[in-house]
Amino acid sequence: MDKLEEYILANTSPEEELMHKLERETYLRVINPRMISGHLQGKLLEMLVRMMRPKRVLEIGTFTGYSALSIARGLEDGAYLDTIEVDDELEDMAAKFFEASDYGHRIRQHVGSALEVVPRLGEVYDMVFIDGDKREYPAYYKMLMDGGYVRSGSIMLADNILWYGKVAEPIARNDRHTEAIVEFNRMVVEDDRVDNVIVPIRDGINMIRVNFL
Repeated sequence: MDKLEEYILANTSPEEELMHKLERETYLRVINPRMISGHLQGKLLEMLVRMMRPKRVLEIGTFTGYSALSIARGLEDGAYLDTIEVDDELEDMAAKFFEASDYGHRIRQHVGSALEVVPRLGEVYDMVFIDGDKREYPAYYKMLMDGGYVRSGSIMLADNILWYGKVAEPIARNDRHTEAIVEFNRMVVEDDRVDNVIVPIRDGINMIRVNFL
């Protein structure tokens, strides 16, 4: 951690103890623990939820549950989050922390492919956080926009949208992750049904506002 990041974290509202335990356990037990949202991004998600006051939120990619708990903490009573994770081996770990949290009752946990689960749920979401399989980002976008799962005024937040800077470099052969993220960003910026801005926090978040005519 560099000095600037240390300063930013020191001057951001402190991390809840349960969240600190979740991050620590993720680094001890899970492969690729850097996939966790962490304190800075988690606090940003919480703040955005508090400002937007969504009633129905969708998360694609639960991982160990840090971002889900951050979103749930910002939700008002009566609002809920549907979070979907394709890796069933992570289900129990996330559930343990959801149950230990004061906000866990706002979370509905699902296991499976988001491309299959979302149509089964049949909800229309005010806010969506996309952090699933990068290769499926274009398919997520098409599903959400064309399937009726977001409305005019809905906000979508797509994580890892800069992909360690690879999006601005020649794409290596067979690099399907970078190819898909570049395609996702292209789809968004060329879609006249949305407005967007890429925010370079951590690995980048594409903030998208739906504006159906």
